[in-house]
Amino acid sequence: MQTGVKLPQVNFQTRVRDESIGGPNPFRWEMKTTSDYFGGKRVVLFALPGAFTPTCSTFQLPGFEKGFADFQAFGIDEIYCLSVNDAFVMNQWAKSQGLENVKVIPDGSGEFTRRVGMLVRKDNLGFGLRSWRYAAIINDGVVEAWFEEPGLCDNFSDDPYGESSPENLLNWLREDFKATAA
Repeated sequence: MQTGVKLPQVNFQTRVRDESIGGPNPFRWEMKTTSDYFGGKRVVLFALPGAFTPTCSTFQLPGFEKGFADFQAFGIDEIYCLSVNDAFVMNQWAKSQGLENVKVIPDGSGEFTRRVGMLVRKDNLGFGLRSWRYAAIINDGVVEAWFEEPGLCDNFSDDPYGESSPENLLNWLREDFKATAA
């Protein structure tokens, strides 16, 4: 992806809590679109190889969760975490992480990830098709800034992390704010 490019329109199959269903699992399917998530707001999107994985669960997701107020100070309305995992996995991961600020997006089929050019094979880890690690600032569905980890390729032996870190995105937002204010 490049700055200035509009995100692809895809459908995301989500599971949402609905108390009217009752029982021990009161959730229903709900289709969300790219426009539902990204239309009319300025958001951070970060994507990672998989829910419950070490770097994702220890550094990246908690960093964005804890830094939410800092992002809001720079005009960010929402922070979304996307992974090529189904809605059940993403919801359980969000629950286990105690998320209050970051919202998860399940890209179960990898369609969004494929269409933004970030779908890679991770067969060497037994994952199959997954997202390469990246982050972006999205303004009304258009890429404002793109942060991609180096080495994009199938079955990469390493898991680079730094470009898509919350600290790096906050630094970019600070610099952008200074440049705009000057």
